[in-house]
Amino acid sequence: MSRQYLDVPYRSKDAAKALGARFDGTVKRWYVEAGVDLVAFSAWLPAGTAPSGSASRGIALADEAAAGVVAVKKGISLSRLLNGVAAAVAQAFASGVWTLVEVNEASVRNGHVYLELSERDGAGQPIARTRAMIWAGTASRILPDFEKATGAVIGAGIKLLVRAKPVFKAQYGLSLEIDAIDSEYTLGDLEARKKEIRVRLQQEGVFDRNRRLSPPWDYRVVLVVAPQDAAGLGDFRKEAERLEQFGVCRFIYAHSRFQGEGAAREVVAAASAALRELGEADRPDAIVIIRGGGAVNDLAWLNDYQLARFICDQDIPVLTGIGHERDSTLPDEVAHARFDTPSKVIGGIEQQISRRVREARTAWDAILAAGTQSARTIRLTVERSEAAVRADAREHLARAKQESTATLNMIAVGAVRRVHDASRQSLALLNEVRADAMQAVATAKQAVPVLMTSVRIDALSNIGEARSATGLALNTIVDRTAAATRAAAQALDNRLQRVAERAAGAVQQARGNAQALMREVAGQGPEKTLTRGFAIVRTEEGRPVSSSEQAQIAPTLHIQFRDGSTEVRTVPAKGRK
Repeated sequence: MSRQYLDVPYRSKDAAKALGARFDGTVKRWYVEAGVDLVAFSAWLPAGTAPSGSASRGIALADEAAAGVVAVKKGISLSRLLNGVAAAVAQAFASGVWTLVEVNEASVRNGHVYLELSERDGAGQPIARTRAMIWAGTASRILPDFEKATGAVIGAGIKLLVRAKPVFKAQYGLSLEIDAIDSEYTLGDLEARKKEIRVRLQQEGVFDRNRRLSPPWDYRVVLVVAPQDAAGLGDFRKEAERLEQFGVCRFIYAHSRFQGEGAAREVVAAASAALRELGEADRPDAIVIIRGGGAVNDLAWLNDYQLARFICDQDIPVLTGIGHERDSTLPDEVAHARFDTPSKVIGGIEQQISRRVREARTAWDAILAAGTQSARTIRLTVERSEAAVRADAREHLARAKQESTATLNMIAVGAVRRVHDASRQSLALLNEVRADAMQAVATAKQAVPVLMTSVRIDALSNIGEARSATGLALNTIVDRTAAATRAAAQALDNRLQRVAERAAGAVQQARGNAQALMREVAGQGPEKTLTRGFAIVRTEEGRPVSSSEQAQIAPTLHIQFRDGSTEVRTVPAKGRK
């Protein structure tokens, strides 16, 4: 037989292909070429067909090799050993086993799903790791049902109950092939984590603390915590910027991751830092936490005790817009108000602002109406009072005119009488003042000579004291000036001496440099140059020749060498051949 056909089920075709099997399109069956060790394919051999050496022999060889029984000279190849292990694994696990796993990494290539799985102990430390895959045909069948039932996608951090079959391949080692996923387990695990945190918050008495706060009366400053590039944040900001443009409300943004290990702690840190920076002066009216939906296991990162407790402890209302209507997280449960999407959060803020605007407009209209009515009433009262005042004023004015005329006459008579009395009194007083003035002048004339004498005596005394003080000050100044002059002269002498010493040194150094230069110039004379192989060319007149043009013009040239000179006659250029 040239080839051995195999009975490979559809779900195992990739495994058979990886071991080297080929597919015959004519008969629609997998096969291996003649001469290939069939131990690795024993699980798919037709009934009654035994591989060379048999599967049990392959397993025995694997056991012997592990125990060190096989002799070195008669040892087996690595591929045969590993194929024996593969056969043993295939025989031990003919079908899948339901297994609890946690996904560390997940990737998709050509429709196949490749996973890194692990198991952790109570302290969160991994105690088992392996690779797994869901072949494209199986993935297209089981993943849509799983995602529809749980709302989650296969990704890092999610826990699964899978039916997995161990597969060992000589080239790739041990891995698991998954052909089924229990969606009920995943839903139960996610809900169990939420329930545990929910019960803890309730026992601590803080679960509904933020929900019991009074809603903001109005929105002036709002702190928004969201992922940097979230699509939901863009929808939120479109409306928020319109409110900021008209000065209605100010929005402060803090960014953080919302999924992945440690995402909840980053959300708390970002919000806390923003609150500290704002301070009491800019205390926000509300904290908004928005994300914009996602898979259930993506949102599950927010089901964290620290994040939920942070929201419960705030004395500011917290508004959430994390997921869609069917998604619910612990932050949604403990927040003051929960909205389905970020767009609905900003919509709720706008509605509250609009409500306050309508209330203010209604109050203004009521105030304006009451003011108009009060003004009308007051105007009528003022008009009636004005008419009464005018009538009383005219009556009082007529009476006052009569009384003032009589009073004016009495005043005129009294004034004339007082003027005559004042004239008489003024003459008497004038005479008395003249007498007093003349006596004061006489007294002053007697006192002036005495005062002038006293002033002269005091002036002479002050002049003598000033002269004495001036003499002492002058002597002090002369002494100090002389001392300063001597010090300056000494300092000048010292400096002149230092200058003279430096000048002498400079002159000595210049003399040495000049002598060295002269020696160098003397050593560069014509005789020394001639000894090095050069010659001096002169005309008959003794002028030096420095170019060929001068040499051609001169009829006779004198050439001086080191040991003598010679005369050369030149031939004109036009006479040369």
